[in-house]
Amino acid sequence: MKAQELLVERINYFCKEKRMSYYALSYESAVPMTTLMHIIDKSTVNPGILTLGKLCEGFGITLKEFFDAPEFEDLGQFEW
Repeated sequence: MKAQELLVERINYFCKEKRMSYYALSYESAVPMTTLMHIIDKSTVNPGILTLGKLCEGFGITLKEFFDAPEFEDLGQFEW
């Protein structure tokens, strides 16, 4: 699985867990809706750690919590 797909899966996971729409996440994180949608539709190849950090703030979690999933244990196996 590509890292992009994993990022989208994690964003969707936390949206569901926190009962947040993309719009609410965009608002809470101060990440523009267009930026978020480019991440979701995978047209942004590498969203950047600062953007991911802002999304995590919107979720009320840390970056560590975001990446705390078995799929991220060996990032060397993923393609961007």
